[in-house]
Amino acid sequence: MAEYTQTKFDSKSFNPVAFGAYVDRIPATKRNELIKSRALKGNQQIREAFSNQTGTAYATIPMTGRIGGTPLNYDGVTDITAQSTTTFERGVVVIGRAQAWTEKDFSADITGGVNFMDNVAEQVAGYWDGVDQDTLLHILKGIFSMAGAENLKFVNGHTLDITAVAGEDKDGNPKNCVGPTTLNTATQQASGDNKSVFSLAIMHSTVATNLENLRLLAYLKYTDAQGIQRDLGIGTWNGRAVLIDDSMPTEDVAADGEAPAYTKYTTYVLGDGAFDFENIGAKVPYEMDRDPKVNGGQDTLYSRQRKVFAPFGISYTKKAQASLSPTDTELENGGNWTLVHNGATSNKEYIDHKAIPIARIISRG
Repeated sequence: MAEYTQTKFDSKSFNPVAFGAYVDRIPATKRNELIKSRALKGNQQIREAFSNQTGTAYATIPMTGRIGGTPLNYDGVTDITAQSTTTFERGVVVIGRAQAWTEKDFSADITGGVNFMDNVAEQVAGYWDGVDQDTLLHILKGIFSMAGAENLKFVNGHTLDITAVAGEDKDGNPKNCVGPTTLNTATQQASGDNKSVFSLAIMHSTVATNLENLRLLAYLKYTDAQGIQRDLGIGTWNGRAVLIDDSMPTEDVAADGEAPAYTKYTTYVLGDGAFDFENIGAKVPYEMDRDPKVNGGQDTLYSRQRKVFAPFGISYTKKAQASLSPTDTELENGGNWTLVHNGATSNKEYIDHKAIPIARIISRG
């Protein structure tokens, strides 16, 4: 790998390889927590599909089914008939995004002891970290907007909406807000006896505050060099890691007669392998351009990325996609998503929706 030895920031001394290495070293907090929770996992099959000339933007990959069948009576008389597994088809798409930033007299702005590479790389890493989480939210909105009888088994079965539940629990807490049993109920409804696969919840700070007030949210701690124990800012709820982010979906509901206005909050609960994630990469992920005449001279940093976020058991159909990379609006379109099936023209066989470790809780707080 080439080494970066310059300190000037202009197109002549910019080293894209070194810059990319710096960016990769900066912790991507949100995505890293998703990976540590095992909600995101790599998929070699997807990586191989996009590493050749024929699958640069969209690919259909096989997804094998589970064995089954009713056991036969072994009595020396009954013939043993064999069963076969079903191979499902899963569509996956590469999501490409790009951005650029221009600074006037950038070199002068970053002198004074601040390391240029660390300063810029940290900002770029944080920016793409937020973009990746937004991409996940767009996809989640899309898959929970799916229509059709089989797809609705997932949408309805993996949604626990308690906003209309009236009354209070035995401790006087409103039943339309998250409480001691909410997470357990949501995961059991979604996946039955496989509910333990869920490992992460992403929620709005209003929901997190409610859990804190109920003493249901515990924060992980660490001991610093002075021996003082501090909060990490990462919580747990019933043993599941919690990410708090106010970009989680909200919906304001207007007053209706005597019923007051309120806000709906969506909390997503993800399990092991909820999303396959692969960084496919761009030909030139980072590059610089210098224009000496504009504003007395300015530098522009260009950044590009191509990544796959593929929800387990759900196929991207590309039915309503105008270009080779889906927009955020297209990712949110439920018509672009369907439960994985075997591709048959009639009597399609779909994946069991309970195998999909994705659920949501809709509450008033």
